[in-house]
Amino acid sequence: MIRLPTHPTPDPIKPGEESVWDYPRPPRLEPVRQRLRVVLGGAVIAETDAGFRVLETSHPPTYYLPPGDIAGGTLVNPRRAGICEWKGQARLFDVQGGGRMVPGAAWTYPDPTPDFRVIAGYVAFYAGPMDACFVGGDPVTPQPGSFYGGWITPGIVGPFKGTPGTMGW
Repeated sequence: MIRLPTHPTPDPIKPGEESVWDYPRPPRLEPVRQRLRVVLGGAVIAETDAGFRVLETSHPPTYYLPPGDIAGGTLVNPRRAGICEWKGQARLFDVQGGGRMVPGAAWTYPDPTPDFRVIAGYVAFYAGPMDACFVGGDPVTPQPGSFYGGWITPGIVGPFKGTPGTMGW
């Protein structure tokens, strides 16, 4: 019987890079000083200098934007979503902008656990269905798979959870 490792060997890092394998579990929340921007249908639907990111082992950062920095009418059809063991009960939204509508492409924690209280009502977007997402001037690559919503930027190295066979990491 062949036994697979419980997680892969982290990619080597260069100066100035971050490995997702150095991120903590349970996850850590930290403010983001770079401008975060989300584009859908050719329109900027969200832009802020006051975001947060969640860092969790094996995941690229997930970015949360304050609701006041999201264009009015962008988040529609709110509904109850899954429960995160660290942040609590989520609420999912369809996202519309520039004449496009993407089902289930954003989420929030209206009443998160105490460690994440500061992001109550902040919104995270799945990068994949958006036209583009940016951290600073860097375009985002979506985290692999369709379940997680991390944003991969230059300087973040994996391998990343999300592709087939990684659920046990």
